[in-house]
Formats: sequence, C-alpha cells, structure tokens
Amino acid sequence: MSKPKKLSFADRLLGWFDVHGRHDLPWQSPRDAYRVWLSEVMLQQTQVATVIPYFDRFIKALPTLPDLAEADEDTVLALWSGLGYYRRARFLHAAAKQCVALHGGELPRDYDALAALPGIGRSTAGAILAQAHGLRFPILDGNVKRVMTRFHGIHGHPGQSAIEKQLWALADKHTPAARAADYTQAIMDLGATLCVRSRPACEECPMSVDCVAFRDDLTGQLPSTKPGKVTPTRQTVMLVLRDAQQRVLLERRGEQGVWAGLWSLPEALDSEDAWKAAERLARIDDARALAPFTHVFSHYKLKVEPLLFDEATAHAAIADNPRLRWCDTGDIAALGLPAPVRSLLQSL
Repeated sequence: MSKPKKLSFADRLLGWFDVHGRHDLPWQSPRDAYRVWLSEVMLQQTQVATVIPYFDRFIKALPTLPDLAEADEDTVLALWSGLGYYRRARFLHAAAKQCVALHGGELPRDYDALAALPGIGRSTAGAILAQAHGLRFPILDGNVKRVMTRFHGIHGHPGQSAIEKQLWALADKHTPAARAADYTQAIMDLGATLCVRSRPACEECPMSVDCVAFRDDLTGQLPSTKPGKVTPTRQTVMLVLRDAQQRVLLERRGEQGVWAGLWSLPEALDSEDAWKAAERLARIDDARALAPFTHVFSHYKLKVEPLLFDEATAHAAIADNPRLRWCDTGDIAALGLPAPVRSLLQSL
C-alpha cells in the first residue's frame, strides 16, 4: 500500500490560510492594483494595525491612481504624516504621475515596467502582480525572509547579498502557480501572526513539522541579527516662532536628507545659534525652553530641544520666501509635517 503524498509547503500554508488567515483587510476588497500597491508601500517598515487607519484615510481622499497623480505634494504628505519614512510617499506620488503619463493612468501588468517605477522594488512588484492579477511572482518582505530563514535553517543576516539571493530562490520555489494571490497573503500572514520575531507560536504553525529552526531550537537565533553598530545621537534646536495671532512659522525642508520636502520648524545647532537664527526670521523679545525629546530614526537618534519665541513679528522678507510661511491650526492640519513636529505643535 503506497504512502499518502506529502503535502507541499504551499498546500499546507494555504490550508492554514483558509481557516486562520486575514481575509478582511481593507485593501482586499476590492483587491485592485492601486489598493494593493498603496498597502504594500505603507506596510514597508510598518505593521498592519498601524497602517489600516492611514490606508482608509488615504483611499478616501485619493480613491484612484489618477487622483493621487493630480494631488499636490502637500496633500499627499499630509495624508502620510505619522507613518514615517516619507520618501515612500514621494516615490508613490512620482510613480502615479509616471503611470498617468506612460501607462494610461494604471499600474502596468508587465513586471519590468512595474519594477521600473519609483519606489517599486522586486518584492513590491511581485506582490502587486500576484495579489491584484493572480500572476505567479514570489515576494520577499521581512515576514517572508523570517519564515524562509527559519524553515530552511539559514544562518547569516538576510540583508547580505548571498543570503538574500538564497532566500529569493527559496521564495520562488515555494510559490505555487495556482492561488498566487492567496499564497502571497498567506505567507505574509504567517510571518506576521505566528512566525513573529520573538516568541513565535510554533505549536500552531502548519510548517513546524519540517521547520529546521523549530526542530533544532533555533527560533531565537534565526534570522541572524545584523552585526551591531553603536547608534549615533545628533542634536538640534527647533525654533517655535509664534506671532500674536498664534500662527507658527514653518519652513519647507530641502529635497535631500531626513524629512525631505516636509514642512517643519526652523532649526539651529545650539541655543546660542538659535537666537541668531530666530532674529534673522523675526523680531523677538524672549524665549522659553520647552520639554526636550528624542526621536529615533533607523540609523540614528535625534535629540531635540524646542525653544518657543512668543509674540514674534515677521520680517517683511519672509513674505517673499516660498519656503517659509506662517501657519494657523487649519494650515498645519493640511500640510505634511514630521510626526514629532506635529505632536510638538499640538502640545502647545
């Protein structure tokens, strides 16, 4: 009597997904290319629970790709404000404009054309084509890397070129021809709900019977961590210049560097430089130090010392500078501001 055929990786995963997977995410109904793309970009570096309200707000304001393309940058950045990694939003906006100019206002179904758009890498392109069109393309986001690394017992940081190449090959091997959309969601769900970074729920995992990390008690060591580096700390003084009408002076940041293109507060190197910088912008009488705070980026920490200048009077030259503007509460709500700056202004 022949032995029953062993279920494949994909079959086991899909069986689990049908019962335990996430089927009610807002970008799944309808699961069109624009909504899938928007969700994939938002989910980079951000968890689903955090993304959902931002996705709902964004899609309500800009329900179609042409709507995104026609929106001005301040509108896009304001809708994105709080999600962080603002370069994603700028790439999203630029890609939408290219789709209108080159692809009839739609995301192309051709992989090469899709991957050529700003901010769409190999994994995002695969996710769009698989989930929106049911095409067989592998993905390799952080969740999938973790699942593949543990299941196959692969040592070495997933960000290393050789390891990543190996993981792509495995991701492609396991991706089935049928139910590509469901499989793509399933592998992400597995990594997000069971095969999590710490304390994975291996007893509930449909893959644990063949998982090397589970078998060898390596779930705490895999994926291998990146070689440690000391996180540097930078300092800045943020100038909160507020006039008699309670308007605050904002400055649009340059096109490069952190918070590129966002409206923020003018900055200075230290408290002595802060007075000189403030005097160049407005007539001031006094200043009050606000509570300092630290904002953590992926590569460094930024220690911020806010300095409030009340009853500031603008110099006439500010009116002619497009990168400076006095903003009331309504203006601020409609602009793209870094989350810590928005929080600081809301606390005043």
